[in-house]
Order: sequence, then structure tokens, then C-alpha cells
Amino acid sequence: MSDRDVATQGPSGLSLFLYKTKKSFGTPMPYLAFVGIGLWLFTYWLLNEQLKISPFNKIPGPAEVLTEWFSQDPIWGTSLFTEDYWQNIKASCLRILIAFSLATGLGVPLGLFMGWSKKFKDYTFPVLELLRPIPILAWVPLSIVMFQSFEAPILFLATLASFFVTTLNTMLGVQSIDESYFRAAGCLGSKRRHVFIHVVLPGSLPFVFTGLQISIGVAWFSLVAAEMISGEFGLGYMINASYMVNKYVTMVMAMLTLGFVGWITSAMVRAAGSQMMQWREKALGQGGA
Repeated sequence: MSDRDVATQGPSGLSLFLYKTKKSFGTPMPYLAFVGIGLWLFTYWLLNEQLKISPFNKIPGPAEVLTEWFSQDPIWGTSLFTEDYWQNIKASCLRILIAFSLATGLGVPLGLFMGWSKKFKDYTFPVLELLRPIPILAWVPLSIVMFQSFEAPILFLATLASFFVTTLNTMLGVQSIDESYFRAAGCLGSKRRHVFIHVVLPGSLPFVFTGLQISIGVAWFSLVAAEMISGEFGLGYMINASYMVNKYVTMVMAMLTLGFVGWITSAMVRAAGSQMMQWREKALGQGGA
């Protein structure tokens, strides 16, 4: 490969991610995001603290929440400077990491085989469609009966919700691949394992990562529901415990924290997808040239 080829390839890996991040600040997108958040906070403040419109006047205002959130001596006992706040975030993030990893490790291979093999799909898809519509809260009593500890039911519920989304999107990704690619691989004498590795896997990746972005969000709200019922720590437990003792400021603080942490984890999944999909961007660029 010549020096000119290397130079024209552009940045890759971490340097490409940093390059795209830096480039994005030259566009209106990040600034519009901050403006949108600012408008939301202003509307929240206006309805709650100024106009006092029902039912917004029944919940803590943004000034009260932010004051408590950044207080070194919080009135309600929880803020950025208290250990229990970070302990709850750590507990939820660790559970999400385990549940999301399990759902991805089980759902992606299952979805690939369901999309690739019609016979395998005929056996498994009816079971998936039978269980998928059951709400996560309906699984709570059964999960408590199945698992004796506090932790296992929470992980089971978060994994289950994420698993269905991951599997279905992966299967649709395989089915979206143009049939001509399979015919071309067959004409060239490719074995089935080579077709799977070189056609099925890369061809389904866009759908896989779309599913993973949805999956991480589904895992979060399933986790919070589970933590409210059987958790000892975590943001869901923090929300429910605060509600039970009328600590509404802490409850809103935990909800906003959940939003920010969920946003960060979704951004991490998108970044990982962009990293693994560089070949697609290059192919599209060459195709459009």
C-alpha cells in the first residue's frame, strides 16, 4: 500500500471517533440539543414555579431539585456529594452491563440463525412471538418464585426485555440482505460457513446495532421496574423508596439521573456501532464517488 493510499484513507478507530466528535461541534446539532434541554427546563420552571398550573405545581420545581442535587448538605439526605447516590448509580449500571451483555450474547446468535435458516425459524419464532407480548411486570411474580436471591430476578427481567428486541431486529437484519448476494456466493463456490461469515454477519450489522440501541433503552426501563419491586439498591429502588417516604425532590433527582445515565449508555452503543460500521461508510463513499 502506497503512502498516498494511507493518506487518502483518513482517520480510523479512536481517531475517527474523536474526529467526528470534533467535527460535530462545527454543526448546529449539539447546540440545538442544549437549546432543547434549556427550553424544556424553562417550560418546567414556568409551569411549576411561576404559573403554578396543576398538576405541575404538585411536584418539586427545577430550582428546588437542582439546589438539592448540588448541595453538600442536602435537606433530604441525597445529592451529588453523598455516597448512597453513587452507590445506586453503580448498582444499576452494573446490572445493565450484565443484562445487556447476556441479551446481546444470546439474542444476536439466535436472531442470526433464525434469519438464515427457515427450518430453525419455524421451530423458534412461534415461541418468541408467544412470549414477547407478555409485559415485563407480568414476569415479576414468576421470577421471584424461580430465583431466591434479590439480584437474580432483576437481572432476569432486564435481560428478558432486551433479549426479545435484540433477537427480532437481528433476524430482520438477516432477512433484509439482498438474495443476489447469496446467489453470487453460491456461484463462486462458497461454503455455508463462509456465506454466514462474509455475507450474513456484515449484512445484518446495521439492523443489529439499531436493535441494540433500542435494547439498551428497553433494558433500562425494565431494570427500573424490577428494582422498584425487589431491589435493594439502584435508581429504581431509589425512586420507589423516595416516593414511599414522600421525598419527592430525591425522587425527581433519581429520575433525571436515570435519564442522563440512559442517554450516556445509548451514546456508547451508537459509538460502538459507528466504530464497527466504518467499512460500510467507506463502501457507501466509494459507491457514491
